[in-house]
Amino acid sequence: MLLEEWQKMISRIRFLTNPRLPTKPLAKENTKPQEFKLHTGQRALKRAMFNYSVATKIYMNEQQKRQIERIQKIIEEEEVRMMRKEMVPRAQLMPYFDRPFFPQRSNRPLTVPREPSFHMVNSKCWSCIPEEELYYYFEHAHPHGHAWKPVK
Repeated sequence: MLLEEWQKMISRIRFLTNPRLPTKPLAKENTKPQEFKLHTGQRALKRAMFNYSVATKIYMNEQQKRQIERIQKIIEEEEVRMMRKEMVPRAQLMPYFDRPFFPQRSNRPLTVPREPSFHMVNSKCWSCIPEEELYYYFEHAHPHGHAWKPVK
């Protein structure tokens, strides 16, 4: 036991007298900055190409619309020209005076007039009917209360 204690004490003394110091790392060389490239130039080029493509599409659409309008105008002018050609005023034939026209009596029966029924209310225009007639309609035409009551 005594021997073990002495060995521990000796190891402690050795540690205290010769502590393990960390070795200082070697000095590093100064770092050199790397060259970097910004993407702004590439983005500007892509944006310019995109703007150009949009402008060309808009221009092509406008050209196409103008061409369609031009064709429609030509078609309409041609139709007007054809209509004018067809609608040349022509004289009517002279009637035959040697055979005069004698109207004949119709075989259809005469129309029998009917009395208008003013007591019926027009359902489309309630605001045109006076209040007294509405009251008459609701009281007498619908005595069982199936109709609305007039608002006064």
